[in-house]
Amino acid sequence: MRVAIIGAGMAGLACARRLADAGLTPVIFDKGRGIGGRLATRRVDGLQFDHGAQYVTARSSEFSAVLRELHKAGAAAIWQDGSDKSHVVGVPGMSGLAHALAAGLDIRKQTPVAAVRATADAWLVTSGGATHNFDRVVITVPAPQIAGLLGQDHPIVAKAAGVRFAPCLTLMAAIIAPPLFLTRSDDTYPLAWIAQDSSKPGRPQSGVCTLVAQASPEFSLLYLEEDIASSTARMLPLLCDRLGVAAQQVQYASTHRWRYARVTAPLGEPFLHTAGSLYAGGDWCIGPRVEAAWFSGDAIARDMLARMG
Repeated sequence: MRVAIIGAGMAGLACARRLADAGLTPVIFDKGRGIGGRLATRRVDGLQFDHGAQYVTARSSEFSAVLRELHKAGAAAIWQDGSDKSHVVGVPGMSGLAHALAAGLDIRKQTPVAAVRATADAWLVTSGGATHNFDRVVITVPAPQIAGLLGQDHPIVAKAAGVRFAPCLTLMAAIIAPPLFLTRSDDTYPLAWIAQDSSKPGRPQSGVCTLVAQASPEFSLLYLEEDIASSTARMLPLLCDRLGVAAQQVQYASTHRWRYARVTAPLGEPFLHTAGSLYAGGDWCIGPRVEAAWFSGDAIARDMLARMG
C-alpha cells in the first residue's frame, strides 16, 4: 500500500507514525526546510526562538500518553512559566517534539507538491516536475491551501470552505537585560503574548534574554502584508516599551508571518475523506491546539487501517 502524506506538521507526522507502526511506509512531502509546521524553532547566530507554538497541553489520555513517551525519550520537558500552570515544551526546542515523532519516517523536505490528481486506479502526486503514484493520499496543509492541490471544484474543497483562520505576526528578540517576567498575556495589547524563551528547559544559555512576542489577531491582520523589516521595526518598540529597555540593549530582532496561525471556525469533525482513499485533516478540523492536529492525523491513520482490514 503506497501512501503519500502532504505536510510534515503534527497532523502529518501523527498519521505517518500510526501507519509506520502498523507496518506501512508512508512518504511525507513538505515544502519547508524543517518539519513540525508550527512546532517551529528558529536558530540564528547562536540564538534560539520557539516562534510558533509556545507549548503543548493534553486533554485526552491518548495524547497524554504520547507526551509521556516523548518525555521519556528526552524530547519533551515541563516548563513552569510563572503562572499556576505547567506546560510541555519540546527539547531542545519545540521542533524537538516533531523530530522525535519523525524518527525513521521517509520525509522529503523542500519538496512542495504542485497537484494531486486521481486516475482510475491511483493518485498522481506531482512535485518538482516529477509525478508519483500512490494508493492513498493524506493532505494536512491548512484548509485554504487545499484548493491549490485538488482544484477549486473538488468536493473536499467545498466541504472545507467554511473553515476560518486568524493570522499571527511573531517577533523574536534577544535583549541584554535581566528577565522581568517569564510570560505575559494581555489580549488588549498589540503584543498579546510575550514569553522569555530562554527560560524553557534545555535551551542554550547564550548570556542574553531571548523573547518571543506574538501579536494579537487584530494587529496581525492589519499589518500582515508588511515585509519582515517593516514588521520588525513596528513591533520591536512595543516590546521594548513593555519591558522597559532601550533599543541599544537589543542584540537581535526579526519577525515571522503565520498566515494560518489559529483556526477560529473549525470544520467540526476529525477529517474529510472521499471513498477512503483521499483524506484531508489538521488542527483546522477540530480546534486551535497541537493536540487537535495530532488527533486529526491519528484518526485518519486509524480510519485508513480499518478500511484496509
